[in-house]
Amino acid sequence: MSNSQTSAPDGSVVQREAPRADLVAFEIRDTITKPDIEWMSAVTDHAMQAHGTIDMLLILSNYEGSDFGAKFDGYAASVKARSVAHIRHYVVVGAPAFAEAMIKLSGLILPVETKTFDLAEEASAWDYLAKAGPAAAPTTA
Repeated sequence: MSNSQTSAPDGSVVQREAPRADLVAFEIRDTITKPDIEWMSAVTDHAMQAHGTIDMLLILSNYEGSDFGAKFDGYAASVKARSVAHIRHYVVVGAPAFAEAMIKLSGLILPVETKTFDLAEEASAWDYLAKAGPAAAPTTA
């Protein structure tokens, strides 16, 4: 477990410390910029390559949307498309009502288990992922 938080270039996203390497946790603190979504995508891409299957936790503590350029970033879109095959649990804390509905709907049509929690329930989200155990089955030599 890392003892530091890593921040995106413009600071709208912070990678939160997680209890296991195959759990990627981000806190969204402001409007997401194009450099920040690229950084977030690179962190996620690296985790997917390193572990195969990962769990993802997004904490929207002060989400203000995203810049127009961030929505159409090619690298971010490619990571998002590939993530469907690599993310086991996609957990969002503090999603606005419209986003929560979209997350629940995508959980019905994609092979990713989705779950949402209110911002006050962040500890429950961490507990849910802890009980889920490692995302990838351990490999034996």
